[in-house]
Amino acid sequence: MKKSLIAGLLAMALSGGAFAFHCPVEMKKIDEALAKPPALTAEQMTEVKQLRAEGETLHKAGKHQEALDSLEKAKKILKIET
Repeated sequence: MKKSLIAGLLAMALSGGAFAFHCPVEMKKIDEALAKPPALTAEQMTEVKQLRAEGETLHKAGKHQEALDSLEKAKKILKIET
């Protein structure tokens, strides 16, 4: 039982690091899409930029799952495949 608990805790601890490294990759995808003028309305462009900024802020705060959620919303608007 103790081994299972330790293994579970270790997996959770390591998965947080995986999310941390994944955020910058997703931000880069968004930045690359924005560098090529995407066919978005001004409202969509504003929303994408806000979601991208929010994702970076959350990433820096260590809230990686929330950051990825925000970045996924921006990618969806930009029609970037996940």
